[in-house]
Amino acid sequence: MMSDKIIGLAMVSYVVALVLYLVVSTGERSRSGKGMGYCATGVLWLGFIIHSLGFIVRWIESYKLGYGRIPLTNMYESMVFFSWSIIVLYIFIEIRYGHRFMGIIATLLASLTLALTSVLDLPTAIEPLIPALQSNWLTVHVITCFLGYGAFTIAFGVSLLYLLNRVLERFVKPLRFIPSFNVLDELNHKAIAIGFPMLTLGIFTGAVWAEYAWGTYWSWDPKETWSLITWFVYALFLHLRMKHGWKGTRSAILSIIGFIVVIFTYWGVNYLISGLHSYA
Repeated sequence: MMSDKIIGLAMVSYVVALVLYLVVSTGERSRSGKGMGYCATGVLWLGFIIHSLGFIVRWIESYKLGYGRIPLTNMYESMVFFSWSIIVLYIFIEIRYGHRFMGIIATLLASLTLALTSVLDLPTAIEPLIPALQSNWLTVHVITCFLGYGAFTIAFGVSLLYLLNRVLERFVKPLRFIPSFNVLDELNHKAIAIGFPMLTLGIFTGAVWAEYAWGTYWSWDPKETWSLITWFVYALFLHLRMKHGWKGTRSAILSIIGFIVVIFTYWGVNYLISGLHSYA
C-alpha cells in the first residue's frame, strides 16, 4: 500500500539523520559543525513530516476500504505510531532543552522500531475494527499511552549512555561526545516526568473505555495488570528521586528496568498471555 512505502521512506530519513547526528556529536565543535547540526535536525524533521504523512495516508486508505478508522489497532500500526511518538518526544526535548546529541538515541530507536515491522513480517493489511475497538476512546487511550512509551524510550536510551560512560570511565575513558553525567541524569528524569502523566492519562482513559466496551472499569486483564505495574515502577522512580534523592546510577538502572516492563506490557503480554487485549 502507498502508506507502507511512505513510512519506509520515513525510516530511510531517520537513518540519514542518525548518521548526521553521529557526525555532529563526534566531530569538533565549529561553525561548520553547527551547520551540520541544523542539517541533521532538518533531515529529522523531513522524516517526521513523511512519517506523519504516511500515518494520514493509511487513515485515508481505511476510508477507501470502507472501514474509516484511525490506524492504531494492530501491532504493525502501533509500532509505526510508537516510532512516531519517539520522534515527537525527541523534537520537544531538542526544542526545549537543546540537547542535540539525543537525536542519536531517538533516530536509532525510531528507525529500529520501523525496521522491526519488516523483520517480524507483521501483517500490514487494513482490517475492520472488532466491536470492542469501535469507540472514540480508542484514539485518546492509545495516543496518550504511546506518548508515554515514547518518553520512556528516550529515558531508556539516555540511561544506557549513562551506564556505558560510567563503565568506560572506570576501565578506559568515557566517550567525549556524551554529555556530563549530571546532564544525562537530568534528562532521564525529565523524560520520565513527561511520560508518567501521559501513561496515567492512558490508563485512566483505558478504564473508561473498558467500562464502555466490557461493562467494567477494571477486570485485571493481563494488559491492564502490566500497565499498572509499569505505572508503579515509574511512580517509584519519581518518588525515590523527589523524596530520597535517588540520582545517577541507581536512577539509570531503575529507568532501564521500567523500560523492560514497558516492552513486556507492549509486546510480551500480546504474544505470551491471552486476554481481552489479545487483538493488539
